[in-house]
Amino acid sequence: MDTASRLSERLLQSAVNANASDIHFYPFSDQINIYFRVFGKRILHKTIPANQYQLLLTYYKFTSGMDIGEVRKPQNGTIIHEQLNYRYALRLSTLPVNHEESLAIRILPQESNLTLDQLFLFPNQLKKLKKWITSRSGIILLTGPTGSGKTTTMYALLQTILSEKSYQTITLEDPIEKEMNDILQVQVNEKAGVTYQAGLKAALRHDPDIIMIGEIRDRFTAQFAFDASLTGHLVLSTLHAKNAAGTVHRLLEMGIKEADLKQSLIAVAALQLVPVEINQHVRRRAAIMELLDGNLLENTINGGDISSAEPFHSFHHLRKKAYAYGFIGEETILEAGH
Repeated sequence: MDTASRLSERLLQSAVNANASDIHFYPFSDQINIYFRVFGKRILHKTIPANQYQLLLTYYKFTSGMDIGEVRKPQNGTIIHEQLNYRYALRLSTLPVNHEESLAIRILPQESNLTLDQLFLFPNQLKKLKKWITSRSGIILLTGPTGSGKTTTMYALLQTILSEKSYQTITLEDPIEKEMNDILQVQVNEKAGVTYQAGLKAALRHDPDIIMIGEIRDRFTAQFAFDASLTGHLVLSTLHAKNAAGTVHRLLEMGIKEADLKQSLIAVAALQLVPVEINQHVRRRAAIMELLDGNLLENTINGGDISSAEPFHSFHHLRKKAYAYGFIGEETILEAGH
């Protein structure tokens, strides 16, 4: 175990120093490739022999609370890693492939509280977001693919709200990605019977002003979230959708009535992260957002096409604007296509 812990320490140190958000282990018969995801790009870090990987895998499964003997089913676990007085939550998941197990580790910094200003490329988009969160009831949805910054943005939004006023705030998360003060955080645990539905019912009895739901995954959670907003709560949540208009279509597919959407849905922010370049070097990633509220949102709910409507700005328009300002390189626009 000692050798494995030293191997792990060196690997995690390299990943943190490289600003990696994820580590991927790809098992082949006699060697394992280790990739880092840095600013959205997957980079080969190194290759290690199979016996070394087995040591690491056993160590990670043991320390994160997984079943070491179970190799045929996917598993997940969490480890808290400390490096130079910084804490990182490591979210681990295994996947059985070709008689082997692959491992993915998501690295979630606990200390680096990115302010809302640092998260967004365009300040006027942030201004809009801040205006939305002054609402006392209704739903604000952050949408986008995995790793687009939805949860990070939601945490930053909550911190902004709570730094200005004291609200009873309850989160329901699976898993809790970052521990926060002055917030009641509930870990959803399906096996123990703490489902999103059970958690939401219990949360409503706690007289919350704000409820954050980690993710709307099914029609029951969607309906419950809308019901909570109709009874005078501000609900923040995330949803997987390609763009802002797609979010509305997904909610309708989940059985949410048009009337409820019009009454409760305050706004939708669909996020994409773009690599910000300074002197042709990527320094960080920042979010651009397709924003829907007011008349634009109502038109979308009514089935209208808002792609060319003013003042709606699509991802493609925002990338062109970011390129014109010198924030991003040409290849970022080409990669995204239209």
